[in-house]
Amino acid sequence: MVEDLSDGLLASIGQAIAWIFAPLGWGNWQAAVAAITGLVAKENVVGTFGILYGFAEVAEDGEEIWGTLAQSFTTVSAYSFLVFNLLCAPCFAAIGAIKREMNNAKWTWFAIGYQTLLAYGVSLCIYQLGTWFTSGSFGIGAIVALLLVALFIYLMVRPYKESKSLKVGAKAGAAS
Repeated sequence: MVEDLSDGLLASIGQAIAWIFAPLGWGNWQAAVAAITGLVAKENVVGTFGILYGFAEVAEDGEEIWGTLAQSFTTVSAYSFLVFNLLCAPCFAAIGAIKREMNNAKWTWFAIGYQTLLAYGVSLCIYQLGTWFTSGSFGIGAIVALLLVALFIYLMVRPYKESKSLKVGAKAGAAS
């Protein structure tokens, strides 16, 4: 037990991995820890914020929360955080269901990695482009985000090559 949460073990872990999330706009240790605890269960993100920001008793309107969180997040970084947690790998129970359904550890890890990388890419685009549009700051992160958006658009509109090579065999009786 520590009096100041920033001196604890969880803060040390969060500070060690917070740099990974800095390009997404929420590189503080509290948000990094909340994103990791969201892997156990998504509702743990809210509980983790409640503990780390000291919200023991909150009124119904939640007025105590907004001022404290506004110091840690901008509007764009908060949106990036929300999108990351919504798109990221699901909770452990859902991961167990994925493993059971796929019946292959490699495909399970691929699914988890794919979801996490997609969440990271989309959140990066949201934060970097949102910051560019709202504040006018353009940097390497915005260039990467523009390249990712171009990749996303290409993947959506690229021609489906197999559609020309597939043959549908219909029986003569089915046509009449």
